[in-house]
Amino acid sequence: MKIIAQLSRIFVGVLFILSGLVKLNDPMGFSYKLEEYFSEAVLNLPFFAPYAVSLAVILVIAEVILGVALLLGYMRKLTLGLLFLMIVFFTFLTFYSAYFNKVTDCGCFGDAVPLTPWGSFTKDIVLLILILIIMKYNQVIKPIFSSKVNGIILLASLVLCSFMGYWVLNHLPLKDFRVYKIGTNIPNGMDIPEDAARAVYDITFYYDVNGEERKFSDKELTKLPEGAKYLRREEKLVSEGYQPPIHDLTMDKDGEDHLSMMMGEPKLVMLISYDLNRADEAGLEAMRDFANKAIVKGYVVAGMTASSPDLIQQVIKKHKLPFEYYTCDGTTLKTIERGNPSIVVIESGVIVDKKHWNDRESVNLK
Repeated sequence: MKIIAQLSRIFVGVLFILSGLVKLNDPMGFSYKLEEYFSEAVLNLPFFAPYAVSLAVILVIAEVILGVALLLGYMRKLTLGLLFLMIVFFTFLTFYSAYFNKVTDCGCFGDAVPLTPWGSFTKDIVLLILILIIMKYNQVIKPIFSSKVNGIILLASLVLCSFMGYWVLNHLPLKDFRVYKIGTNIPNGMDIPEDAARAVYDITFYYDVNGEERKFSDKELTKLPEGAKYLRREEKLVSEGYQPPIHDLTMDKDGEDHLSMMMGEPKLVMLISYDLNRADEAGLEAMRDFANKAIVKGYVVAGMTASSPDLIQQVIKKHKLPFEYYTCDGTTLKTIERGNPSIVVIESGVIVDKKHWNDRESVNLK
């Protein structure tokens, strides 16, 4: 059991570090998951939503630091106690997500390793068991270095993680794991192969037969009793069909989707602000000059948002923006880019550059 405890220590420590670093690469993505959990439809804790980004950064840095401390054998009782509390918290979230089907991806490993709700819960149960084993045999954990050296390593880890969090929040993730990464051909990503599997539904039809409600399968419709009156139908998804990597992207304006036309443009710039109420004011001001620069170089410039038409017009007027906004689902826009606003350069449907508004000067406009 001592050997098992040591192996568990290494496995848990490494996994916590990797999980934390992957989320620290994209804390905005993790904060969106926290906002889903805080929403009224899930845990009904909306007062935490404004602090989602701060909580996301604190949690992922804590994840890395605890993993490092476990491997170093630093303050073992405190480290194990905090690890236990954290895994209990995550286990609760993943169980709630899986059982009630509320948040379909916990964001445990960001977009790098998407997990199903039950897969996430299973992973947390395994970690919980391993942590309990380590706690029971905690005497086998010995500090690798002196207390002073371990403290320096932990402090250095904290400083580096804090700098990484600050950097990616003010720029973009160091590694883009999303389907809208540079090099993506958007029209190709929306194609559905002819031989792709289709969704299968179990359809039940309800009829009034002599004053009694009865149900029939689609195969039984040819044998309906005489005088049966249709009431309703219910559909139950049996198996999901093929879903293309890009499936929710639209560019709606005045009730019409302009996506196909825009993807044919040889030089297109999308300026994305999923929520104009939450967009950085300095960023919106900067988009005015950037858009004018792009227009002079022959680019079609299109704003993208999920905000209301009234708010769109207020923002355009306030910041004197030289472009129109098209609307799209907010979740899709948050998937495309993390900054608010952000810049996406597209050439004939292919993403060639993506930048946070802070890095607008480094965008290569041909």
